[in-house]
Amino acid sequence: MTVAQLITALQTMPQQAVVLYEGDAGYALVAGVNLEHNTNGLPDEVILFPNMNE
Repeated sequence: MTVAQLITALQTMPQQAVVLYEGDAGYALVAGVNLEHNTNGLPDEVILFPNMNE
């Protein structure tokens, strides 16, 4: 999924809805995002990271 695809999908959701991350241990709130720049022709990556205080 690209950033454009994610934005399009999120625009169809209620603005007050929380965003969750599904991991091995279940669901966690998304605490933020980080941009990882790649080299060698690989696309950059946007990393969603969970709230570690849950």
